[in-house]
Amino acid sequence: MADRFGSAEQATLFVLLLHKGEMPNSILRKEHGVDLPKAGREKLNNAGLVETREQSKRYFHRITPAGEEWCERDLAEIEAPPRSSALAKIGFELLRRCARYARQNKIPIADLIGTPGDLEDLIRRVYLALSGRPQDWVRLAKLRPELNGAPKDEVDQVLLAMARTGRAHLAPDSDRRGLTDADRSAAIRVAGEDNHFLAIEAS
Repeated sequence: MADRFGSAEQATLFVLLLHKGEMPNSILRKEHGVDLPKAGREKLNNAGLVETREQSKRYFHRITPAGEEWCERDLAEIEAPPRSSALAKIGFELLRRCARYARQNKIPIADLIGTPGDLEDLIRRVYLALSGRPQDWVRLAKLRPELNGAPKDEVDQVLLAMARTGRAHLAPDSDRRGLTDADRSAAIRVAGEDNHFLAIEAS
């Protein structure tokens, strides 16, 4: 199966397996060093392994159940690249044995390795995809729709916790007349004031 896809497509599948939910193409590239070209994206989409949607000229990817199954099969047979060090070869052997054990015992590989899909992690990834760099201001009206349908009150709790510890900053829009219905709906109220912008510190 592995020879059907290039290294970028395989890496995309493994990254999406590790990170549940949607992942912007920009985060795939910036945080994981995976540059998925159009041809590779279409190949994964056509194979039914990855679902991709486009919004505002940006691509968001999500692994499918078939994609997870592909990863499980591939990891069970994975080999170290040519000229790998002895340590790398041992690491690949350990990975292969763990994957085979999971398949034999019907354990989803994502459950075996765990996924860092908590809400703060998702907020940070979406924020970086929208901002391009830490400490830039991003409208909450742009951030919330990209959080995989997370309830507003849960998102608010995480944002408030981040703000209390200095990991994030919230600010109102001084141009009240320019606020849209989306801005008002997405606002988070702090000390009696609606806040419309978010900035996150570098982790």
